[in-house]
Amino acid sequence: MILRRVLIANRGEIAVRVMRTCRRLGIETVLAVTAADADSVPARLADKTSAIGSYLDVEAVVAAADAAGADAIHPGYGFLSENPRLARACEAAGIVFIGPGADVLEAAGDKLAARGHAVAAGLPVLPGGLVAGEADGADEAEVLAHAAEAARLAVRIGYPVLVKAAGGGGGRGLRVVRDAGELAAAVAVGSEEAGAAFSDPRVYLERYVSPARHVEVQLLGDGENVIHLGDRDCSVQRRFAKLIEEAPAPRLGETLRVGMRAAAVALGLHLKYQGLGTVEFLVDAARSEFWFLEVNARIQVEHPVTEAVTGLDLVAEQIAVAEGRRLRLSQASVRLDGHAIECRINAEDPAAGFRPSPGTVTSAVFPAGPGIRVDTHIQAGSAVPPQYDSLLAKLVVSGASRAEALGRLRGALARCEIGGVTTTLPALAALAADGEFAAGGADTEYLARWLGRETRPVRDREHA
Repeated sequence: MILRRVLIANRGEIAVRVMRTCRRLGIETVLAVTAADADSVPARLADKTSAIGSYLDVEAVVAAADAAGADAIHPGYGFLSENPRLARACEAAGIVFIGPGADVLEAAGDKLAARGHAVAAGLPVLPGGLVAGEADGADEAEVLAHAAEAARLAVRIGYPVLVKAAGGGGGRGLRVVRDAGELAAAVAVGSEEAGAAFSDPRVYLERYVSPARHVEVQLLGDGENVIHLGDRDCSVQRRFAKLIEEAPAPRLGETLRVGMRAAAVALGLHLKYQGLGTVEFLVDAARSEFWFLEVNARIQVEHPVTEAVTGLDLVAEQIAVAEGRRLRLSQASVRLDGHAIECRINAEDPAAGFRPSPGTVTSAVFPAGPGIRVDTHIQAGSAVPPQYDSLLAKLVVSGASRAEALGRLRGALARCEIGGVTTTLPALAALAADGEFAAGGADTEYLARWLGRETRPVRDREHA
Protein backbone atom coordinates (compact mmCIF):
# COMPACT_ATOMS: atom_id res chain seq x y z
CA MET A 1 0.00 0.00 0.00
CA ILE A 2 1.31 3.46 -0.94
CA LEU A 3 0.41 6.10 1.64
CA ARG A 4 -1.05 9.32 0.25
CA ARG A 5 -2.24 11.17 3.36
CA VAL A 6 -0.95 10.86 6.94
CA LEU A 7 -2.42 12.29 10.12
CA ILE A 8 0.32 13.30 12.57
CA ALA A 9 -0.92 12.78 16.13
CA ASN A 10 1.71 14.88 17.83
CA ARG A 11 3.10 18.38 18.18
CA GLY A 12 6.32 20.37 18.32
CA GLU A 13 9.53 19.54 16.51
CA ILE A 14 8.64 15.89 15.83
CA ALA A 15 5.52 16.99 13.95
CA VAL A 16 7.66 19.24 11.74
CA ARG A 17 10.21 16.45 11.33
CA VAL A 18 7.60 13.97 10.10
CA MET A 19 6.13 16.58 7.76
CA ARG A 20 9.52 17.14 6.17
CA THR A 21 9.86 13.51 5.13
CA CYS A 22 6.22 13.23 4.09
CA ARG A 23 6.58 16.26 1.84
CA ARG A 24 9.70 14.76 0.24
CA LEU A 25 7.80 11.52 -0.39
CA GLY A 26 4.77 13.33 -1.82
CA ILE A 27 2.54 12.43 1.14
CA GLU A 28 -0.08 14.97 2.28
CA THR A 29 -0.08 15.77 6.00
CA VAL A 30 -2.95 16.45 8.38
CA LEU A 31 -1.92 17.66 11.83
CA ALA A 32 -4.06 16.91 14.87
CA VAL A 33 -3.96 20.02 17.07
CA THR A 34 -5.29 21.02 20.46
CA ALA A 35 -6.43 24.57 21.18
CA ALA A 36 -2.98 25.43 22.57
CA ASP A 37 -1.32 24.48 19.27
CA ALA A 38 -3.92 25.73 16.78
CA ASP A 39 -1.70 28.64 15.67
CA SER A 40 1.67 26.92 16.08
CA VAL A 41 4.37 26.69 13.42
CA PRO A 42 3.60 22.99 12.82
CA ALA A 43 -0.08 23.86 12.30
CA ARG A 44 0.88 26.42 9.68
CA LEU A 45 3.25 24.02 7.94
CA ALA A 46 0.78 21.15 7.68
CA ASP A 47 -1.35 20.76 4.58
CA LYS A 48 -4.42 20.56 6.82
CA THR A 49 -5.21 20.56 10.54
CA SER A 50 -7.84 18.76 12.58
CA ALA A 51 -8.86 19.96 16.05
CA ILE A 52 -8.82 17.47 18.93
CA GLY A 53 -9.22 17.99 22.66
CA SER A 54 -6.22 15.94 23.78
CA TYR A 55 -3.25 14.17 22.23
CA LEU A 56 -4.04 11.27 24.58
CA ASP A 57 -7.60 10.71 23.29
CA VAL A 58 -7.48 7.57 21.14
CA GLU A 59 -11.04 7.94 19.85
CA ALA A 60 -10.55 11.60 18.93
CA VAL A 61 -7.30 10.90 17.07
CA VAL A 62 -8.77 8.03 15.05
CA ALA A 63 -11.94 10.02 14.32
CA ALA A 64 -9.83 12.94 13.09
CA ALA A 65 -7.86 10.65 10.78
CA ASP A 66 -11.05 9.05 9.47
CA ALA A 67 -12.75 12.40 8.86
CA ALA A 68 -9.67 13.70 7.03
CA GLY A 69 -9.48 10.64 4.80
CA ALA A 70 -6.00 9.80 6.10
CA ASP A 71 -4.45 6.50 5.09
CA ALA A 72 -2.28 6.36 8.19
CA ILE A 73 -1.46 7.87 11.58
CA HIS A 74 2.08 8.75 12.64
CA PRO A 75 2.15 9.05 16.45
CA GLY A 76 5.65 10.59 16.80
CA TYR A 77 7.04 9.98 20.29
CA GLY A 78 5.37 10.29 23.68
CA PHE A 79 1.58 10.67 23.96
CA LEU A 80 -0.04 7.64 22.24
CA SER A 81 3.04 6.45 20.33
CA GLU A 82 3.37 3.21 22.34
CA ASN A 83 -0.28 2.71 23.17
CA PRO A 84 -1.65 -0.56 21.77
CA ARG A 85 -5.19 0.81 22.00
CA LEU A 86 -4.36 3.29 19.25
CA ALA A 87 -2.80 0.58 17.08
CA ARG A 88 -5.88 -1.63 17.51
CA ALA A 89 -8.26 1.26 16.86
CA CYS A 90 -6.37 2.05 13.65
CA GLU A 91 -6.66 -1.56 12.54
CA ALA A 92 -10.41 -1.59 13.25
CA ALA A 93 -10.85 1.63 11.26
CA GLY A 94 -8.76 0.43 8.31
CA ILE A 95 -6.07 3.03 9.01
CA VAL A 96 -2.35 2.17 8.92
CA PHE A 97 -0.52 2.75 12.20
CA ILE A 98 3.05 3.89 11.48
CA GLY A 99 4.73 1.89 14.18
CA PRO A 100 4.76 -1.63 15.58
CA GLY A 101 1.52 -3.59 15.70
CA ALA A 102 -0.58 -3.78 18.86
CA ASP A 103 0.84 -7.18 19.83
CA VAL A 104 4.39 -5.88 19.64
CA LEU A 105 3.43 -2.71 21.53
CA GLU A 106 1.94 -4.80 24.31
CA ALA A 107 5.12 -6.84 24.45
CA ALA A 108 7.69 -4.07 24.00
CA GLY A 109 6.03 -0.71 24.62
CA ASP A 110 4.94 -1.94 28.03
CA LYS A 111 8.20 -1.67 29.99
CA LEU A 112 7.37 -4.46 32.40
CA ALA A 113 6.26 -6.93 29.74
CA ALA A 114 9.41 -6.09 27.78
CA ARG A 115 11.54 -7.29 30.71
CA GLY A 116 9.99 -10.73 30.41
CA HIS A 117 10.65 -10.86 26.68
CA ALA A 118 14.23 -9.70 27.25
CA VAL A 119 14.76 -12.62 29.60
CA ALA A 120 13.23 -14.99 27.05
CA ALA A 121 15.60 -13.63 24.38
CA GLY A 122 18.61 -14.20 26.63
CA LEU A 123 19.35 -10.62 27.66
CA PRO A 124 20.64 -9.79 31.17
CA VAL A 125 18.11 -7.83 33.28
CA LEU A 126 18.19 -6.14 36.67
CA PRO A 127 15.98 -7.53 39.47
CA GLY A 128 12.53 -5.90 39.62
CA GLY A 129 8.75 -6.24 39.45
CA LEU A 130 5.34 -4.50 39.31
CA VAL A 131 4.26 -2.72 42.47
CA ALA A 132 1.29 -0.39 41.72
CA GLY A 133 -1.50 0.53 39.34
CA GLU A 134 -3.81 -1.06 36.81
CA ALA A 135 -3.56 -0.43 33.07
CA ASP A 136 -7.06 1.06 32.87
CA GLY A 137 -6.60 3.40 35.83
CA ALA A 138 -6.23 3.25 39.59
CA ASP A 139 -7.22 5.59 42.41
CA GLU A 140 -4.95 6.51 45.28
CA ALA A 141 -6.31 3.82 47.55
CA GLU A 142 -5.62 1.10 44.98
CA VAL A 143 -2.09 2.34 44.44
CA LEU A 144 -1.30 2.54 48.13
CA ALA A 145 -2.72 -0.96 48.66
CA HIS A 146 0.42 -2.25 47.01
CA ALA A 147 2.72 -0.56 49.56
CA ALA A 148 3.45 -3.71 51.58
CA GLU A 149 4.23 -5.70 48.43
CA ALA A 150 6.50 -2.88 47.20
CA ALA A 151 8.35 -2.85 50.52
CA ARG A 152 8.98 -6.59 50.38
CA LEU A 153 10.18 -6.39 46.78
CA ALA A 154 12.50 -3.47 47.55
CA VAL A 155 14.13 -5.48 50.34
CA ARG A 156 14.68 -8.42 47.97
CA ILE A 157 16.15 -6.14 45.30
CA GLY A 158 18.24 -4.13 47.76
CA TYR A 159 18.28 -0.34 48.13
CA PRO A 160 18.63 1.97 46.29
CA VAL A 161 15.79 1.09 43.90
CA LEU A 162 14.23 2.89 40.98
CA VAL A 163 10.49 3.45 40.54
CA LYS A 164 9.70 3.32 36.81
CA ALA A 165 6.55 3.82 34.71
CA ALA A 166 5.48 0.66 32.91
CA GLY A 167 3.70 2.49 30.10
CA GLY A 168 6.25 5.04 28.88
CA GLY A 169 9.57 6.81 29.34
CA GLY A 170 11.02 10.32 29.06
CA GLY A 171 11.59 10.59 32.81
CA ARG A 172 7.87 10.53 33.71
CA GLY A 173 7.18 8.51 36.85
CA LEU A 174 10.86 7.90 37.61
CA ARG A 175 12.02 8.15 41.21
CA VAL A 176 15.20 7.00 42.96
CA VAL A 177 14.41 5.51 46.39
CA ARG A 178 17.36 5.23 48.74
CA ASP A 179 15.63 3.85 51.84
CA ALA A 180 12.33 2.32 52.99
CA GLY A 181 11.04 5.60 54.35
CA GLU A 182 10.87 7.11 50.86
CA LEU A 183 9.26 4.16 49.08
CA ALA A 184 5.49 4.58 49.56
CA ALA A 185 5.51 8.24 48.56
CA ALA A 186 7.75 7.59 45.55
CA VAL A 187 5.46 4.80 44.31
CA ALA A 188 2.34 6.95 44.75
CA VAL A 189 3.80 10.03 43.04
CA GLY A 190 5.40 7.96 40.29
CA SER A 191 2.10 6.21 39.60
CA GLU A 192 0.26 9.54 39.47
CA GLU A 193 2.80 10.99 37.02
CA ALA A 194 2.70 7.89 34.85
CA GLY A 195 -1.10 7.99 34.70
CA ALA A 196 -1.10 11.65 33.68
CA ALA A 197 1.58 11.20 31.02
CA PHE A 198 0.62 7.83 29.51
CA SER A 199 -2.92 7.09 30.75
CA ASP A 200 -1.26 4.13 32.48
CA PRO A 201 -0.47 4.45 36.21
CA ARG A 202 1.42 1.18 36.59
CA VAL A 203 4.90 1.46 38.06
CA TYR A 204 7.52 -1.12 38.89
CA LEU A 205 10.72 -1.34 40.90
CA GLU A 206 14.15 -2.07 39.54
CA ARG A 207 17.61 -2.12 41.09
CA TYR A 208 19.30 1.28 40.75
CA VAL A 209 22.88 1.06 39.52
CA SER A 210 25.21 4.04 39.78
CA PRO A 211 27.58 5.11 38.43
CA ALA A 212 26.65 3.65 35.08
CA ARG A 213 26.12 4.71 31.49
CA HIS A 214 22.93 4.79 29.46
CA VAL A 215 23.57 3.34 25.99
CA GLU A 216 20.93 2.40 23.43
CA VAL A 217 20.83 0.52 20.14
CA GLN A 218 18.66 1.60 17.21
CA LEU A 219 16.69 -1.21 15.59
CA LEU A 220 14.83 -1.41 12.29
CA GLY A 221 12.64 -4.39 11.47
CA ASP A 222 9.96 -5.55 9.06
CA GLY A 223 8.46 -8.33 11.18
CA GLU A 224 10.88 -10.97 9.91
CA ASN A 225 14.23 -9.26 9.44
CA VAL A 226 15.77 -7.05 12.12
CA ILE A 227 18.98 -5.03 11.88
CA HIS A 228 20.71 -2.49 14.09
CA LEU A 229 21.74 1.00 13.02
CA GLY A 230 24.46 1.48 15.61
CA ASP A 231 24.39 2.75 19.18
CA ARG A 232 23.96 6.05 21.00
CA ASP A 233 25.08 7.35 24.37
CA CYS A 234 22.40 9.17 26.38
CA SER A 235 24.10 9.43 29.77
CA VAL A 236 23.98 13.24 30.16
CA GLN A 237 20.61 13.48 31.92
CA ARG A 238 18.76 15.59 34.44
CA ARG A 239 15.96 13.92 36.40
CA PHE A 240 16.33 10.93 34.04
CA ALA A 241 15.49 13.11 31.02
CA LYS A 242 18.20 13.20 28.35
CA LEU A 243 19.99 16.46 27.64
CA ILE A 244 22.82 15.47 25.27
CA GLU A 245 23.06 12.37 23.07
CA GLU A 246 25.74 11.16 20.70
CA ALA A 247 26.43 8.40 18.20
CA PRO A 248 28.34 6.22 18.45
CA ALA A 249 28.73 5.85 22.22
CA PRO A 250 32.29 7.06 23.02
CA ARG A 251 34.91 5.08 24.92
CA LEU A 252 33.04 1.82 24.76
CA GLY A 253 35.04 -1.37 24.41
CA GLU A 254 34.44 -3.14 21.12
CA THR A 255 33.46 -6.42 22.79
CA LEU A 256 30.86 -4.60 24.89
CA ARG A 257 29.58 -2.65 21.86
CA VAL A 258 29.24 -5.75 19.70
CA GLY A 259 27.54 -7.63 22.54
CA MET A 260 24.90 -4.94 23.09
CA ARG A 261 24.14 -4.64 19.40
CA ALA A 262 23.76 -8.40 19.10
CA ALA A 263 21.53 -8.52 22.18
CA ALA A 264 19.30 -5.79 20.78
CA VAL A 265 18.90 -7.62 17.48
CA ALA A 266 18.17 -10.88 19.32
CA LEU A 267 15.35 -9.18 21.21
CA GLY A 268 14.02 -7.62 18.00
CA LEU A 269 13.96 -11.02 16.30
CA HIS A 270 12.26 -12.56 19.33
CA LEU A 271 9.54 -9.89 19.13
CA LYS A 272 9.26 -10.07 15.31
CA TYR A 273 9.76 -6.32 15.46
CA GLN A 274 8.24 -3.99 12.86
CA GLY A 275 9.40 -0.42 12.24
CA LEU A 276 11.78 1.63 14.34
CA GLY A 277 12.60 0.71 17.90
CA THR A 278 15.31 1.33 20.45
CA VAL A 279 16.69 -1.10 23.00
CA GLU A 280 18.14 0.72 25.99
CA PHE A 281 20.86 -0.67 28.25
CA LEU A 282 22.47 0.27 31.52
CA VAL A 283 26.23 -0.16 31.13
CA ASP A 284 29.15 -0.63 33.48
CA ALA A 285 31.88 0.06 30.94
CA ALA A 286 34.71 -0.53 33.42
CA ARG A 287 33.52 -4.10 34.05
CA SER A 288 32.23 -4.64 30.48
CA GLU A 289 28.75 -5.48 31.78
CA PHE A 290 25.35 -4.36 30.52
CA TRP A 291 21.73 -4.91 31.51
CA PHE A 292 18.52 -4.50 29.57
CA LEU A 293 16.47 -1.45 30.59
CA GLU A 294 13.58 -1.11 28.17
CA VAL A 295 12.39 -0.99 24.58
CA ASN A 296 11.16 2.29 23.13
CA ALA A 297 8.75 1.06 20.47
CA ARG A 298 8.71 4.30 18.47
CA ILE A 299 10.96 6.90 16.95
CA GLN A 300 13.27 8.53 19.51
CA VAL A 301 13.89 12.22 20.17
CA GLU A 302 17.58 11.53 19.50
CA HIS A 303 17.12 9.76 16.16
CA PRO A 304 18.95 12.56 14.23
CA VAL A 305 22.37 11.49 15.53
CA THR A 306 21.80 8.04 14.03
CA GLU A 307 20.67 9.65 10.78
CA ALA A 308 23.87 11.72 10.78
CA VAL A 309 26.20 8.70 11.04
CA THR A 310 24.20 6.38 8.77
CA GLY A 311 22.96 8.85 6.13
CA LEU A 312 19.46 7.38 6.46
CA ASP A 313 16.07 9.05 6.83
CA LEU A 314 14.56 7.03 9.66
CA VAL A 315 11.06 8.44 9.21
CA ALA A 316 11.16 7.29 5.58
CA GLU A 317 12.20 3.83 6.76
CA GLN A 318 9.29 3.82 9.21
CA ILE A 319 6.87 4.69 6.43
CA ALA A 320 8.31 2.06 4.08
CA VAL A 321 7.74 -0.69 6.66
CA ALA A 322 4.24 0.64 7.40
CA GLU A 323 3.46 0.37 3.68
CA GLY A 324 4.25 -3.33 3.91
CA ARG A 325 7.67 -3.31 2.29
CA ARG A 326 10.56 -5.52 3.34
CA LEU A 327 13.66 -3.85 4.73
CA ARG A 328 15.54 -1.96 2.07
CA LEU A 329 18.79 -2.53 3.98
CA SER A 330 20.79 -5.53 5.13
CA GLN A 331 23.08 -5.44 8.15
CA ALA A 332 26.09 -5.59 5.86
CA SER A 333 24.89 -2.54 3.90
CA VAL A 334 24.63 -0.29 6.98
CA ARG A 335 27.57 2.12 7.09
CA LEU A 336 28.43 4.03 10.26
CA ASP A 337 30.67 7.01 9.51
CA GLY A 338 31.90 9.80 11.75
CA HIS A 339 30.40 11.10 14.98
CA ALA A 340 27.30 13.14 15.82
CA ILE A 341 26.14 14.97 18.97
CA GLU A 342 22.68 16.31 19.75
CA CYS A 343 21.75 18.94 22.35
CA ARG A 344 18.15 19.36 23.46
CA ILE A 345 17.37 23.05 23.87
CA ASN A 346 14.56 23.33 26.40
CA ALA A 347 12.55 26.20 27.85
CA GLU A 348 13.87 25.50 31.33
CA ASP A 349 15.84 27.37 33.97
CA PRO A 350 18.96 25.37 34.94
CA ALA A 351 19.63 27.73 37.85
CA ALA A 352 16.25 26.75 39.32
CA GLY A 353 16.62 23.00 38.98
CA PHE A 354 15.59 22.99 35.32
CA ARG A 355 12.17 24.40 36.15
CA PRO A 356 10.02 24.83 32.99
CA SER A 357 9.90 28.36 31.60
CA PRO A 358 6.73 28.80 29.53
CA GLY A 359 6.00 32.06 27.73
CA THR A 360 6.36 33.59 24.29
CA VAL A 361 9.49 33.39 22.15
CA THR A 362 10.54 36.89 21.11
CA SER A 363 13.51 35.90 18.96
CA ALA A 364 15.02 32.69 17.62
CA VAL A 365 18.33 32.55 15.78
CA PHE A 366 19.97 29.25 14.84
CA PRO A 367 23.26 28.46 13.08
CA ALA A 368 23.64 26.83 9.69
CA GLY A 369 26.54 25.29 7.80
CA PRO A 370 28.27 21.99 7.06
CA GLY A 371 27.62 19.35 9.71
CA ILE A 372 24.94 21.42 11.47
CA ARG A 373 21.25 20.52 11.68
CA VAL A 374 18.49 22.18 13.70
CA ASP A 375 15.12 20.52 14.27
CA THR A 376 12.67 23.04 15.73
CA HIS A 377 9.08 24.21 15.75
CA ILE A 378 9.60 27.74 17.05
CA GLN A 379 10.11 31.20 15.65
CA ALA A 380 9.61 34.72 16.99
CA GLY A 381 6.07 34.89 18.37
CA SER A 382 5.76 31.16 19.12
CA ALA A 383 3.96 30.29 22.35
CA VAL A 384 5.57 27.85 24.78
CA PRO A 385 2.53 26.43 26.60
CA PRO A 386 2.99 25.18 30.17
CA GLN A 387 1.06 21.94 29.71
CA TYR A 388 3.45 20.32 27.23
CA ASP A 389 7.08 19.25 27.07
CA SER A 390 9.53 22.15 27.15
CA LEU A 391 11.65 21.06 24.15
CA LEU A 392 12.18 24.00 21.78
CA ALA A 393 14.81 22.70 19.40
CA LYS A 394 17.46 20.07 18.83
CA LEU A 395 20.90 21.17 17.69
CA VAL A 396 22.68 18.30 15.92
CA VAL A 397 26.28 18.49 14.76
CA SER A 398 28.44 15.91 13.03
CA GLY A 399 32.04 15.49 12.02
CA ALA A 400 34.57 12.93 10.88
CA SER A 401 35.61 12.41 14.52
CA ARG A 402 34.21 13.16 17.95
CA ALA A 403 36.75 15.95 18.38
CA GLU A 404 35.58 17.58 15.17
CA ALA A 405 31.93 17.21 16.12
CA LEU A 406 32.60 18.67 19.58
CA GLY A 407 34.40 21.67 18.12
CA ARG A 408 31.52 22.23 15.73
CA LEU A 409 29.06 21.94 18.63
CA ARG A 410 30.81 24.65 20.63
CA GLY A 411 30.76 27.03 17.69
CA ALA A 412 27.13 26.28 16.85
CA LEU A 413 25.93 26.77 20.42
CA ALA A 414 27.63 30.15 20.52
CA ARG A 415 25.53 31.21 17.52
CA CYS A 416 22.17 30.08 18.95
CA GLU A 417 19.90 32.70 20.49
CA ILE A 418 16.39 32.35 21.87
CA GLY A 419 14.71 35.30 23.57
CA GLY A 420 11.58 35.69 25.65
CA VAL A 421 11.91 32.48 27.66
CA THR A 422 14.71 31.11 29.82
CA THR A 423 16.48 28.24 28.09
CA THR A 424 19.17 25.64 28.66
CA LEU A 425 21.46 27.19 26.03
CA PRO A 426 24.02 28.62 28.50
CA ALA A 427 24.21 25.33 30.37
CA LEU A 428 24.68 23.41 27.12
CA ALA A 429 27.47 25.75 26.04
CA ALA A 430 29.23 25.33 29.39
CA LEU A 431 28.83 21.54 29.25
CA ALA A 432 30.29 21.44 25.75
CA ALA A 433 33.35 23.27 27.09
CA ASP A 434 33.76 21.02 30.14
CA GLY A 435 36.82 18.80 30.24
CA GLU A 436 35.05 15.73 31.63
CA PHE A 437 32.46 15.81 28.85
CA ALA A 438 35.16 16.42 26.27
CA ALA A 439 36.97 13.26 27.43
CA GLY A 440 33.89 11.16 26.57
CA GLY A 441 32.26 8.33 28.46
CA ALA A 442 30.40 10.43 31.06
CA ASP A 443 28.09 8.44 33.35
CA THR A 444 24.52 9.20 34.38
CA GLU A 445 25.69 11.06 37.51
CA TYR A 446 27.92 13.40 35.50
CA LEU A 447 25.43 16.25 35.19
CA ALA A 448 24.68 16.24 38.92
CA ARG A 449 28.42 16.43 39.65
CA TRP A 450 28.83 19.22 37.14
CA LEU A 451 25.95 21.22 38.57
CA GLY A 452 27.42 20.85 42.04
CA ARG A 453 30.76 22.37 41.17
CA GLU A 454 31.07 25.81 42.74
CA THR A 455 33.49 26.83 40.01
CA ARG A 456 30.86 26.29 37.30
CA PRO A 457 27.59 28.03 38.20
CA VAL A 458 24.73 27.70 35.74
CA ARG A 459 23.15 31.05 34.92
CA ASP A 460 21.01 31.91 31.96
CA ARG A 461 22.02 34.96 29.96
CA GLU A 462 19.32 37.39 28.97
CA HIS A 463 18.50 38.09 25.34
CA ALA A 464 17.20 41.43 24.30
